Amino acid sequence: MDRTLQQYDAATAECLALFTKKAQDYGTAWRVLRVPSLTDQILIKAQRIRTLQEIGESHVGEGVRPELVGIVNYAAMALVQLARGVVDAPDLSADEACAEVQQRIQQARDLMTRKNHDYGEAWRSMRVSSLVDLILMKLLRIKSIEDNAGRTLVSEGIDANFLDIINYGVFALIRMDEGA
Repeated sequence: MDRTLQQYDAATAECLALFTKKAQDYGTAWRVLRVPSLTDQILIKAQRIRTLQEIGESHVGEGVRPELVGIVNYAAMALVQLARGVVDAPDLSADEACAEVQQRIQQARDLMTRKNHDYGEAWRSMRVSSLVDLILMKLLRIKSIEDNAGRTLVSEGIDANFLDIINYGVFALIRMDEGA
């Protein structure tokens, strides 16, 4: 488990480093986005990864890894929006936003630790393409819940799905680092 935590922390450090730089460049304009808009942003990135995996080439010069980093960051931003609510104008400094996103990634890490214990690190035998498919499935679930005004009968809520998306994105980054 120590190896997993080290790999997880390295992957999320990469995500947070990019988030921090973008927060310095753009501020926290994303705070005006409603959660369904963030869901759609993640969907675009996941579909692009799937397309890249299927056709094997990129015409815009960016590959799978930057899209996975974006997915992790957007999912953390969605969790911030769920917790803090949407605003009409940015209300956080770059440092505050980074702390909020880091907190949500830590929440996902804690969940991963609990689930990893029960599942015996099954994700280590998964293909990156399967992890991307799971992200797409979670996004479709989120969209259904959003379309149903957040109501579920027996299913976990939107926040649990975003936490899983963070973890699947991190797992895919780790598997890519391992040459999968």
